[in-house]
Amino acid sequence: MSHFLDRLNFFDKVKDTFSDDHGIVTNEDRQWEEGYRNRWRHDKIVRSTHGVNCTGGCSWKIFVKGGLVAFEMQQTDYPRTRDDLPNHEPRGCQRGASFSWYLYSPHRIKHPLIRGRLLELYRAERRTGKDAVAAWAAIQADENKRKKYTSVRGLGGFVRATWDEVTEITAAANVYTIDKWGPDRIYGFSPIPAMSMISYAAGSRYLSLIGAAV
Repeated sequence: MSHFLDRLNFFDKVKDTFSDDHGIVTNEDRQWEEGYRNRWRHDKIVRSTHGVNCTGGCSWKIFVKGGLVAFEMQQTDYPRTRDDLPNHEPRGCQRGASFSWYLYSPHRIKHPLIRGRLLELYRAERRTGKDAVAAWAAIQADENKRKKYTSVRGLGGFVRATWDEVTEITAAANVYTIDKWGPDRIYGFSPIPAMSMISYAAGSRYLSLIGAAV
């Protein structure tokens, strides 16, 4: 039956009742409910966790549909720590429950970005034959060039670059700063251990090896 006819027969839908007339049986098109059913359909469930600035210690059931995360729910099979303590299940916060939104967000950064003005200056210096450190030094030594990109901080203007290029610029800036001012002028932030031990260990070890402040 079409939706149009459903509307015409709105007051003639009831075909039967049950539970002493507390419930009714209707004859109508209910295909609209499929939208809700499809939202929660899934192919399989896998176990995983998140790294959203937390310990990553909360276990989650990831409902997968077509190779993509459809939705997530907290696992409830943690072992009990002590018989005299209340059960701490379920574990997992709202941020974890919405992590797939981060995963598929159009705003998720998947490629290295750098301020466009700085990239133009650096590429121009490299085209003159300078090595990476000399190119960076030339930009820092010229007040007008330096002001060209520092004056627009906070205004956006980021462009996509390659990993090789941004790694080279970062390394050149570090070498230049250490050579001119000393390693203690470099300050770095490494993710907290609870967020990612690999990221934390890599960042902290690098800063420690060059003598920078952590």
